Amino acid sequence: MISGEKINLLDLTRQDMEAFFEQLGEKPFRASQVIKWLHQYGVDHIQSMTNLSKSLRAQLEELASIKAPKIVVDSTSDDGTRKWVLEMDSGNHVETVFIPERDRGTLCVSTQIGCALACTFCSTARQGFNRNLSVHEIIGQMWVANKALGRDPKGLRIISNVVFMGMGEPLLNFDNVMNSINLMLDDFAYGLSKRRITISTSGVVPAINRLRESTDVFLALSLHAPNDALRDALVPLNKKYPLAEVLDACVRYVRGDPGKRITIEYVMIDGFNDKPEHARELVKLLRNLPVKINLIPFNPFPGSDFKRSTPQALERFREILIKNKLTTITRKTRGDDIDAACGQLVGKVKDRSKRTQKQVSLRQGVA
Repeated sequence: MISGEKINLLDLTRQDMEAFFEQLGEKPFRASQVIKWLHQYGVDHIQSMTNLSKSLRAQLEELASIKAPKIVVDSTSDDGTRKWVLEMDSGNHVETVFIPERDRGTLCVSTQIGCALACTFCSTARQGFNRNLSVHEIIGQMWVANKALGRDPKGLRIISNVVFMGMGEPLLNFDNVMNSINLMLDDFAYGLSKRRITISTSGVVPAINRLRESTDVFLALSLHAPNDALRDALVPLNKKYPLAEVLDACVRYVRGDPGKRITIEYVMIDGFNDKPEHARELVKLLRNLPVKINLIPFNPFPGSDFKRSTPQALERFREILIKNKLTTITRKTRGDDIDAACGQLVGKVKDRSKRTQKQVSLRQGVA
């Protein structure tokens, strides 16, 4: 682990940290001390870790650093939603959103710079794809948000829940996401319950199967259509992993845990997937599965041809699902005045996939 380049301590899980200190000839408990300094107290200088000896702190300064993402923009919505644009490397930025509610505070984190899946209803997808985020860049979003938000008057942390629903497909950055989750669950770091972490996926079947062996946090499926033909148009990944395969993988994920359900995310798009017949198809598709459904009003963004479903269409759709005993809620749009709502995150992406150029060419009529 120790090499010529300094180690970013925010990259290390407890296991990694223990191995690091073992190489230094130190006891494993040093890992817990440092993790607590980093993640509970948010220190960004090794010299602040006062229960480490001066000699150990000096050694750490030679070998390690504490580098979190840099805040470029910090904006707050009229509804209290807060969004940070974070700089990751040369010209690349991602976005992280905090959503305050009466009984919880939810942090929506990003896992990739851009996204490779090209979902047609998502602004992030229009940005193209650059790379996966490292552990320190994922957990660093929580580190930055914790420092920015501080604590409530009772001294408690304000972030109670984390959703991996920001920029990117979490299951295509599997190892770094799992290591970040391990830190979120660690009692010496953030101490979250597994029931307060949700990973959203567009349906990467092999990774869903692998996920079951790695963790049992909540799973959300970005579904958005009741049949393969419609879903192919919205979520191109569906052509590789069609609905039947994706839903089978989801069922396997929750098997053996009667209290666990899959959250179904369904963006409501005017005239496209919001008709009564679509609702009835969705009932047939999900009737025998342990699910709860989030209906999400489409959030417009520049260059999109889609429109938000009317309130009447959304309510009619919802009533059909509820009448057929499917637990269904309509997700309240939050932060759309600062482009922090679902599907609106864009950051700033140096697009290695060249998708941005292809889109411009197509709009100009160039094949």
